[in-house]
Amino acid sequence: METISVPKFIFFFITAMFMSFNLIHCTITYDKKSIVINGQRRILISGSIHYPRSTPDMWESLIKKAKNGGLDVIDTYVFWNGHEPSPGNVKNLSLDLKKLCLLFLSFDFYATSPRPIVQYNFEGRYDLVRFIKTVQKMGLYVHLRIGPYVCAEWNFGGFPVWLKYVPGISFRTDNEPFKRAMQGFTEKIVQMMKNEKLFASQGGPIILSQIENEYGPESKALGAAGHGYVNWAAKMAVGLDTGVPWVMCKEDDAPDPVINTCNGFYCDAFSPNKPYKPKLWTEAWSGWFTEFGGPIHRRPVQDLAFAVARFIQKGGAFINYYMYHGGTNFGRTAGGPFITTSYDYDAPIDEYGLIRQPKYGHLQELHKAIKLCEHALVSSDPTVTSLGTFQQAHVFSSKGSCAAFLSNYDMKSAASVIFNNRHYKLPPWSISILPDCRNAVFNTAKVGVKTSHTKMSPTNSKMFSWETYDEDISSLGESSRITARGLLEQMNVTRDASDYLWYTTSIDISPSESFLRGGKKPTLNVDSAGHALHVFINGQFLGSAFGTRKDRGFTFTGPVNLHAGANHIALVSVAVGLPNVGLHFETWKTGIVGVYLNGLDKRKKDLSSHKWSYQVGLKGEAMYLATPEGVSSVEWIQGSLATQSRQSMTWHKAYFDAPTGNEPLALDMRSMGKGQVWINGQSVGRYWMAYGNGECGKCSYSGTYRPTKCQGGCGRPTQRWYHVPRSWLKPKQNLLVVFEELGGDASKISLVRRSVLNRHHHNK
Repeated sequence: METISVPKFIFFFITAMFMSFNLIHCTITYDKKSIVINGQRRILISGSIHYPRSTPDMWESLIKKAKNGGLDVIDTYVFWNGHEPSPGNVKNLSLDLKKLCLLFLSFDFYATSPRPIVQYNFEGRYDLVRFIKTVQKMGLYVHLRIGPYVCAEWNFGGFPVWLKYVPGISFRTDNEPFKRAMQGFTEKIVQMMKNEKLFASQGGPIILSQIENEYGPESKALGAAGHGYVNWAAKMAVGLDTGVPWVMCKEDDAPDPVINTCNGFYCDAFSPNKPYKPKLWTEAWSGWFTEFGGPIHRRPVQDLAFAVARFIQKGGAFINYYMYHGGTNFGRTAGGPFITTSYDYDAPIDEYGLIRQPKYGHLQELHKAIKLCEHALVSSDPTVTSLGTFQQAHVFSSKGSCAAFLSNYDMKSAASVIFNNRHYKLPPWSISILPDCRNAVFNTAKVGVKTSHTKMSPTNSKMFSWETYDEDISSLGESSRITARGLLEQMNVTRDASDYLWYTTSIDISPSESFLRGGKKPTLNVDSAGHALHVFINGQFLGSAFGTRKDRGFTFTGPVNLHAGANHIALVSVAVGLPNVGLHFETWKTGIVGVYLNGLDKRKKDLSSHKWSYQVGLKGEAMYLATPEGVSSVEWIQGSLATQSRQSMTWHKAYFDAPTGNEPLALDMRSMGKGQVWINGQSVGRYWMAYGNGECGKCSYSGTYRPTKCQGGCGRPTQRWYHVPRSWLKPKQNLLVVFEELGGDASKISLVRRSVLNRHHHNK
């Protein structure tokens, strides 16, 4: 019989304890002070990491860095349109809708046979269970924000497009078709979590769930219908019996027992709607999103730390950084519209998974200081005393513990204060934390962490065998299956199957027109509800026009070369993501709304009511040119002529070998214009070399932050580099496919590696 030594016995005991940790059922409740886990009040630090915005091979590293940064909880939305691209929950939908969606989603606009239907998707980046189990493996909790409306600068706010076409539906209000669909998806996600025993009440990591999202403005605008919907959503969620509390963010009248929470740059002034609910901050915005053509927004870590400390000193018990890792809007997932493919968000962990200093390290020190105060924070209410005109002390004192927060709200001047007969120096707009009411272990404005700077460097991987294929414009309309008198709304035609919708028509020009005999050329005006437009006359590119996130609509105006007889007009309307926020945004229009020809002898000619033919998407998309299987379906043009081509509406392809090393990779697209890019059939996303426009200059951490306060990147492309996950690459012969709308030099596209350079930070 083998004798087990004491050290080995201890090892087996600890291993058994660790393995059984995940099987322990937790009781999650709350009181006025905090979330209560197994009877213990907790101050919880959380960070948002959205699973589809990174790849599964990145998840463990990201979560480990989050844990090392002092986080207790990982927060994520659940992305309905990623999980249910076609209506899988058909029992809750009308039969007519079922037939409609199955017909539409199985239809290829060019192929002769139906494509397979995907009803549910929980694979790859959408493997929600794997993501949550990875969080559990790393020993952290989860806040699962089911929504299922997410906003999040995500396409259509997370709603699947087929939902818009449910008969009689109206989004996010007291509407039975919407509530049936929403309940069906919510129940599916909850049941999936229960089946995997992922709620804390089952021994899993999920300690909080969210229903709806930032509904307050809509609730007020809709009145009784909004209030009724809120009550229904809360009752429905609580009735699912998850064993963990539910929250509603930015919803002041969230009914019991649902906790209403705060989102914003600052939440210290927030109070829950009942005195027995804790003060939770579900989105502490670590930065801001970026839009094509806009500047890059940065939030100084001194101000972010100040906001968090200020929230804690006012009795806050839960802080979630939105985002802690922003990631990438791969494919066509970016919403807005006009949101960039990068969703970096100036987060503590950058888009590529690298630590951003000093934001990461300074917040890490803040979290340590807060945890040192935890017992006092959850055991008492603060006593507030004045230390000066703009200075205060918040003191938490209970048996055996005392913690103090010394604040200086002066935006310009430092202050010397006396507290407990000791002198303290407080920089402007800062808070010092004293876990023992004597020694300051942290000040929000004093950054002692090295600043990291990233560098994009060339790799040893070269692009070879560049070839091009021109999108066929000459045959547009000849075999169109969709024709109509008048202009159709873009989304109603494409169902978001593609960013692109072609509108084509013809106009006869009389030989007697004056402009044919040396007169002034006619002018074409095209009114669009968004988002971009390219114009072709008789097969020749005439020009483009673009909206912005602020003003989606625009008008194209340009002189046109017409000849006597029939003239062919081809307009391609381009979506840059569907709207994600706003009252009933599902009703907002996209696409061309008016076409006029001015300067003819009979003056203005309205073409809007003409017979128009429609083609959904590009022919290259229909032939799957971006995939390894479909790339050989056309004749590509080889040689130097191809690489120098700057023609619009052109496909480019090349091959490359994976570079050595393990640094994150990106494509440098500065030589291109606007379009989409794929690697080995995986969509990297939309690219656009739109130049940043805004007010860029010096940035001070002190004073109230707003996105326009600290901006950079003016006069440069908003996004030049596009993340390429290493897990997408093979050792050899990786296929790169680019579709270019405007014209660019594909031969100058390069693969670069991202690395971090450090230097000491100097406080000012």
